[in-house]
Amino acid sequence: MQNRTVGEVIGQRAFPTAPHSTTVRDAAIIMKEWHSSAILIVENDYLVGICTERDIVFRVVAGDCNPAQTTVAAVMTRNPRTVSPEKPFGHALHLMYEGGFRHIPVVNRAGHPIGLLAAHDALDMDGLQMEQDLVRREEITVIL
Repeated sequence: MQNRTVGEVIGQRAFPTAPHSTTVRDAAIIMKEWHSSAILIVENDYLVGICTERDIVFRVVAGDCNPAQTTVAAVMTRNPRTVSPEKPFGHALHLMYEGGFRHIPVVNRAGHPIGLLAAHDALDMDGLQMEQDLVRREEITVIL
């Protein structure tokens, strides 16, 4: 897991985006459709922010704002930390741990978003490794 790059982890996986003028309600609908707990906010193909479930709960619901009238620009995290696809996956996890966030946008050298990395990607990889280990053990048992 630690030797893989961020780019290898995200692969060609699509990710949700929306402009800053999107309402929180519409952003939540997009997140639901994508089965994602975050959405990248872009303008002119550049990342300007990220809106997560936590932003919606803490800043909209707890702030007693109307999600149909509040734009993501009002509640998103502006200029979020980002990571390049060449960085080690462990580096990205460290940034998320240090910053106390569960998502980190992946951007190319030009600053264009190319993916979204989530903390649960580490669990997905651990699960895949465990599955491979179990298959190997089963094969060894059959041989013995």
